[in-house]
Amino acid sequence: MHDGSGRILVQNLSKNFGPVNAVRDLSFAVEPGVVTGFLGPNGSGKTTTLRMALGLVSPSAGAVTINGVPFRQLRNPATVVGAVLEAQSFHPTRTARNHLRCYAAAMNVPDTQVDHALELVGLTGAAHRGAGGFSLGMRQRLALATALLGDPQVLILDEPANGLDPEGIAWLRSFLRSFAASGRTVLVSSHLLREMEHTVDHVVIVSQGECVYNGHLDDLRAEQRSRVLVQASDPAALVTALHEDGLDVETLPDGQLGVTGSDAKSIADRALQAGVAIYGMQDENVDLEQLFFRLTSGQYVAGSPQQDAGPSQHDTGPYQQDTAEAPASGWGPPGGTGSHQQQESQQQDAGQDEPGQRGGLGGGA
Repeated sequence: MHDGSGRILVQNLSKNFGPVNAVRDLSFAVEPGVVTGFLGPNGSGKTTTLRMALGLVSPSAGAVTINGVPFRQLRNPATVVGAVLEAQSFHPTRTARNHLRCYAAAMNVPDTQVDHALELVGLTGAAHRGAGGFSLGMRQRLALATALLGDPQVLILDEPANGLDPEGIAWLRSFLRSFAASGRTVLVSSHLLREMEHTVDHVVIVSQGECVYNGHLDDLRAEQRSRVLVQASDPAALVTALHEDGLDVETLPDGQLGVTGSDAKSIADRALQAGVAIYGMQDENVDLEQLFFRLTSGQYVAGSPQQDAGPSQHDTGPYQQDTAEAPASGWGPPGGTGSHQQQESQQQDAGQDEPGQRGGLGGGA
């Protein structure tokens, strides 16, 4: 008998595929009421972990429980867990509504849930269209509708923003936060870190199958010190002066100095004492994506003509100004649903529906 908490618990989880260690001694908890981001580069073990959580892959060691029991022991899994994984196609001539009716029959839920799920994901206007004519973004919505049929307590999504345009991403962000705010559990994986920064509350970051960070997003930001970018007439002289004051200074590829542990006024005063002219200064904020690059930089290392295996030489480390706007709140489809669906459908002619792209796997059982 499950405990009804909606909590996901990953304990010492490992998975080996022959000589490949896809997941290594991974442990974390996903609590109800918050959106937990499961972040990592492609190939870091995210999808394998989610498949083990859903009983689709057997772990080499460790366990995953949902409501205190393994997924396979849930009495009615479709009403407990809704999941969207990768790479499932839909019958091209079956309408969106009939696709959901097939799943509803298997889950033993009424057809009224079908219409409700279509409304939630903004596909009511496309309910009687064949799924073969859907764009990638619309297929993602249909997969999510499938996962929502059983009114689940837990939602597990693998790369759900793939194929969505900016309006769809903003809607997804609002939907996930509203779903979690109702006391339910959300675990969402992604490598689109700029998007997840404005969606998740808690983050689990993995690299090479191992956990490199597990904590609240605000705590991750707080671990990084802010810094000031300085453009000076004599960078070397200013570096020497700031080092004498015990400050950390990094010389950036564009010639600017990144100074941590001080503020702009103090730096300007010290430059004046050292006889160095200041041409410009700018405070910078911590950026989640750049922090992610630092935490996962060892997974893949590739050469380039500039011998730069990390972010572009124009990047300035784990700092970047944040100009994203807060999402709108509330449940339901995005505004302008009908015209938006038509635009998404037209986008498939531009190459959004290439075979092999992720379209989404819906279902809670």
